[in-house]
Amino acid sequence: MTYAAGRHFLQIPGPTNVPDSVLRAMSAATIDHRGPEFAELGLELLRDIRPVFGTTGPVVLYPATGTGAWEAALVNTLSPGDRVLCFETGHFATLWQEMARGLGLEVDFVPGDWRHGANPEVVAEKLAADRAYTIKAVCVVHNETSTGVTSRIPEVRAAMDAAGHPALLLVDTISSLGSIDYRHDEWGVDVTVSGSQKGLMLPPGLSFNAISEKALAAAETARLPRSFWDWKPMLAANQRGFFPYTPNTNLLYGLKEALRLLYAEGLPNVFARHARHAAATRAAVRAWGLEVLCLDEREYSGSLTAVLVPDGVDADKVRALILDRFDMSLGAGLGKLAGRIFRIGHLGAFNDLTLAGTLSGVQMGLTLAGVPIEPRGVAAALEYLQDN
Repeated sequence: MTYAAGRHFLQIPGPTNVPDSVLRAMSAATIDHRGPEFAELGLELLRDIRPVFGTTGPVVLYPATGTGAWEAALVNTLSPGDRVLCFETGHFATLWQEMARGLGLEVDFVPGDWRHGANPEVVAEKLAADRAYTIKAVCVVHNETSTGVTSRIPEVRAAMDAAGHPALLLVDTISSLGSIDYRHDEWGVDVTVSGSQKGLMLPPGLSFNAISEKALAAAETARLPRSFWDWKPMLAANQRGFFPYTPNTNLLYGLKEALRLLYAEGLPNVFARHARHAAATRAAVRAWGLEVLCLDEREYSGSLTAVLVPDGVDADKVRALILDRFDMSLGAGLGKLAGRIFRIGHLGAFNDLTLAGTLSGVQMGLTLAGVPIEPRGVAAALEYLQDN
């Protein structure tokens, strides 16, 4: 393997680059997870994680990936045979509905083109037609990591309220939490799902459920089997700062430092930074003469940008060339977008110079791969950054 000087550019949409201070925090000695020092840490984290979700309610932490948090959201609130409304906004929305089917739920899966978010008008139509209230939950991916499309959750909630429907609203924020403005309480979300490895700037291994009072009430009658994912023992142990089984202590050290970094910058500033970098990236894509996958400007992602390559170009070969020549990883196209797009992650521990380096690598790689582009994408992005 050829030695590459300098630091690898990890520009996939997660796992993201982990700040040095977070890595140092995680290297501290492990402590007794049943002792008083841990209880103090646990209570602090369970309190301090809430503002990131925009909630004053409980947030449950699991030693798991976001997939586990998906399952926890479903099994704690629903019963076998319950009907759920899901939207085909991309690869991860598709996987979530497949999980729901596997758990014995009936899924109404609204087809989509992977270039738009969940349609609030369809939510309204589906719920208005469901006069028997057979739909028990609406499941939406806030930011679809496979496409760079962000669904308009406030409008989805408004559609549900306008229909007067009692369904729960379950939202996946795995690639938006800590990167894109999100408000669990204000938007009336019942369960928010997330993970540690993207906007929270941690390695994979922590997953989250933020839980509304309505969701807690639903958990009392939900009948899907659950043990590891059960909220009840988790919330009981959390009252004293503990967990019902062994937590990943060193990741919790990292979470404490990651939250400190987010709050030191200020969440509104974090969201504005991500939006600015996303806009500069789109300026580069358009200057190259390429197309952003997302078609609705209201749904542009602040976390990542998916770029369509011209017909006849294999996006995976372009990615492989960029990795080989410039030691930079870009996100692959997933599912039916395989080979048709590459994804530029611009979330987490990220600044103007990181973006400039990333886009330079992409521009050189596209040129070397023989993709017909205008070679002024980097200049367009820099102009945007200088002016905004």
